[in-house]
Amino acid sequence: MTQKRVWLFHEGNADMRNLLGGKGANLAEMTNLGLPVPPGLTITTETCMDYISNGNQMPENLMAEVKYALKEVEDQAGKKFGDASNPLLVSVRSGARLSMPGMMETVLNLGLNDSTLQGMINLTNNERFCYDSYRRFLTMFGSVVLDIERVEFENVLDTVKENEGVKLDTEVSVAGLKSLIPAYKAIIRQHTGEDFPQDPYEQLQAAIEAVFRSWNIPRAIAYRNHYKIDHNYGTAVNVQTMVFGNMGDDCATGVSFTRNPSTGENKFYGEYLTNAQGEDVVAGIRTPKQIAELENEMPELYRQYVDIAKKLEQGYKDVQDMEFTIERGKLYILQTRNGKRTAKAAVRIAVEMAKEGIITKERAIQLVDPYQLYQLLLPSFDETAKKSAVHLATGLAASPGAAVGKIVFDTEEAAERGNSGENIILVRIETCPDDIHGMIASQGVLTLRGGMTSHAAVVAKGMGKPCVAGAEDLKIDLNNETLTTSSGKVFRKNDIISLDGGTGEVMEGSVKTEVPEMDENFNTLFTWVDEIKRLAVRANADTPQDVAKALELGAKGVGLCRTEHMFMDPERLPWVQKMIIAGTPEARKEALDQLLPMQYNDFYQMFKAMGELPMTVRLLDPPLHEFLPNKEDLIATVAAKKALGQDYKSDEEMLHVVESLSESNPMMGLRGCRLGLTYPEINEMQVRAIFSACCDLKKEGLDVKPEIMIPLVGHVNELKTVKEVLERVAKEIMAEKSVDVNYMFGTMIEIPRAALTADEIAEYAEFFSFGTNDLTQMTFGYSRDDAEGKFLTRYVEQKILPRNPFESLDTTGVGQLMEIALQKALPVRSNLKRGICGEHGGDPDSVKFCHKIGLQYVSCSPFRVPQARLAAAQAVVEENSLAHSQL
Repeated sequence: MTQKRVWLFHEGNADMRNLLGGKGANLAEMTNLGLPVPPGLTITTETCMDYISNGNQMPENLMAEVKYALKEVEDQAGKKFGDASNPLLVSVRSGARLSMPGMMETVLNLGLNDSTLQGMINLTNNERFCYDSYRRFLTMFGSVVLDIERVEFENVLDTVKENEGVKLDTEVSVAGLKSLIPAYKAIIRQHTGEDFPQDPYEQLQAAIEAVFRSWNIPRAIAYRNHYKIDHNYGTAVNVQTMVFGNMGDDCATGVSFTRNPSTGENKFYGEYLTNAQGEDVVAGIRTPKQIAELENEMPELYRQYVDIAKKLEQGYKDVQDMEFTIERGKLYILQTRNGKRTAKAAVRIAVEMAKEGIITKERAIQLVDPYQLYQLLLPSFDETAKKSAVHLATGLAASPGAAVGKIVFDTEEAAERGNSGENIILVRIETCPDDIHGMIASQGVLTLRGGMTSHAAVVAKGMGKPCVAGAEDLKIDLNNETLTTSSGKVFRKNDIISLDGGTGEVMEGSVKTEVPEMDENFNTLFTWVDEIKRLAVRANADTPQDVAKALELGAKGVGLCRTEHMFMDPERLPWVQKMIIAGTPEARKEALDQLLPMQYNDFYQMFKAMGELPMTVRLLDPPLHEFLPNKEDLIATVAAKKALGQDYKSDEEMLHVVESLSESNPMMGLRGCRLGLTYPEINEMQVRAIFSACCDLKKEGLDVKPEIMIPLVGHVNELKTVKEVLERVAKEIMAEKSVDVNYMFGTMIEIPRAALTADEIAEYAEFFSFGTNDLTQMTFGYSRDDAEGKFLTRYVEQKILPRNPFESLDTTGVGQLMEIALQKALPVRSNLKRGICGEHGGDPDSVKFCHKIGLQYVSCSPFRVPQARLAAAQAVVEENSLAHSQL
């Protein structure tokens, strides 16, 4: 741990984000560049984790270090903290190493008390501004530090506005603002039993602790879980001199991006408010103005701001999300960070910045988050259907995409129902950070207040959720859970609406969607990706349609064709069931003879669609009972037919078969290669169909490349025995058809023992495909369905596990088994083909691990192919960057 815990802005730099957090590191960098940054200090992320690990107790002597550093901030600002005549006021803000916008806490105007309030009035000669700042501070201190519901303060403010007959906070009289101060203090005393603290240093310590604690509030944890951010990073705390955008009409505050975060257009984008503080913009309390209007109101300051913004973009080589305040005609930069953006915007920005010469192709590849890419494959609304839809309202196009779902007003309900699989639209007056879990689980978000940089807009864009904000023509009655249009039409909870986040339109009912097409920027980026990556990306595909989609998205083969999915076809399922219930090999062969031409056609179509790229076919893997009727359903059917006097003999026979095949733990029972060893004729039929199809295609001029995968091998003798039989069948077919096909026999490594004895298995396997779904189950001793349904979510929330090991590969446990397998196998068979076919093959972090340990390909579902390709290229860039840094 670094011993220095408190850093002044001028002491840090942009490379210290792990220690100072992204915000602190960027404030330090801007300070050292000479930009107009209000002075301040940063308490390190390590100190936060020290606080948390110490049971939320302040580390010894920390406040002494803060006070010492604050003396220099006072000198730089020309003000004194707590001084009644020339008071220094500060903001206290969070700042993690990875941006988590709005997820943790902020306190503004700290240092105000009854005496410094009077000092501010004397200095500014502006009672309205000072009382407005004081009531804001009391609200934030009460809600953030003391955990009092913010609505308690807002209700009092609403009463004052109602009594004065005004709508906006800015219209409240000075007398009205004055009346809020004792009322707010009374709320604090009522809830805490103590008076609001007048000592500024007591306020400061309490606010610092509140920011530290906010690292572990539910919304922050939910955000980190969603974005796979390490829970042990902690947040820095930034204590910064306050500048004020609410002192009058020559003051303003705003948020902007150097490029449009929704579309990627190279156009300055953002919003601001005059005579306001930053919380007014991001919280959606007032609907802000477009940043372009600032050029008319304050042209010189606008040009200065744009100039700074472009310099920061070129310096950080990324789109910047900036916060600024104008105090009495002077511009201050409060923050810059890499901007959240949609996937479509990310691709366009990366490509255009590379073409503009700002960044390299390698940097362009790094600017696109592979976890976001799925957004590009999501549907949009069919234009014809959209034109005929009933339009209810138009708000701001806050985050693009098409969303259809049931109206839900409550965040908790949205989270619960969305996570259970329902399509939900979260409808709120405005969102706040506490709504994050409901937003994650929803298809889209609709708010009545807020602008393009409001909380809802920023968070939705980062998640790829469609969002329409500021739909002010709609009205919500939260008590009765209704949404009313300007024409008086009422919608209730569970009514279906459609949102177009790209246009801001809200429509009645379910509007038809269509599949998107990739644009030229996408194609350009992935040309660069394919030039750089070394890891091939295949797809898991079971139908010719899957193959076509996989090829369209850039797959270079099929890494897993699951033949059991073919058996589930309603036309052939009766023959599959006859095969299973057959009492003799002859009866089983009769059923298999019926299935053979069906399987031949399956493989003929699949290999034809695949062309000359390799395709790995996994022989039948699941337990046979999965192809039979449900046991409980059969019991009920037999009982019902008996009661009705109907013929139940065939149902009872099927019930006996199901009972005979029943296993205590079917996923570890008669399946995989064990099934092939027990009923070899099943595998023989499949291999006969595969090679017959491949030989016929070879005669037609297609150089197909079948790879036959024998699943669930745990002992070398299983593979040896099965392979001998199946290779004999393959050679017989090729001899019959006088065709030689370039084929391989290999196995899935999905049992820990197989990984540990991989040297023996490699003598007979020409390829290894790591089946990491089952390998994870067996390594952890988890049943995936049970674990995910019962305790895995809690494990991640409680930090027992860093993430769900079925979503992202457990590199230290399961990954170590993979490395052991390769270390043992490659000396035996140096040309061993090696890949992964579990769904981890589409998880970007897992893909990077596969690159690191020397796999040759990954395989995943077709729609995850682009993100796997991008991650594979990023792995090369990161590897080269690491090597360069070590020179």
